[in-house]
Amino acid sequence: MHLGWALSMFLFLIHFWWWQFRLGHLVEWNFNLYLFVTLYALLLYLLCALVFSDSASEYPDYREYFYARRQWFFGLLALAYAVDMVDTWIKGPAYFHSFGNEFLVRNLAYIVLCGIAMLTRSPRFHGAFVSLGLAYQAAWIARQFETL
Repeated sequence: MHLGWALSMFLFLIHFWWWQFRLGHLVEWNFNLYLFVTLYALLLYLLCALVFSDSASEYPDYREYFYARRQWFFGLLALAYAVDMVDTWIKGPAYFHSFGNEFLVRNLAYIVLCGIAMLTRSPRFHGAFVSLGLAYQAAWIARQFETL
């Protein structure tokens, strides 16, 4: 499970930087936009730091470490999906709407599922969440961004 979320974060980072590539089309930048993108990147860094931390050695295994940190991890992950909606809007309303309702439903579903993940230690739930989440994330990227 821990390795699944590590892989998911790696894929999220690749996806994030690909989306940020689109900011090159903005004609005008300002400090607020720069600060927003920087804080978004910091949020993703914090998620990665929670997945792989020096304090993991204090736990018998990565599974216990992950469950002990799940509230922080999934709270920040839910925040990342909320910030993702704002980030997509920054690229322009037409760009935001180009993803259709699926984008909004996807992000809201991830936020709800993260809330559930914060509350449960169920291996079945967490296993399904990371497995289905990875599969969906890969499919979403393939459908949306297969070309420059």
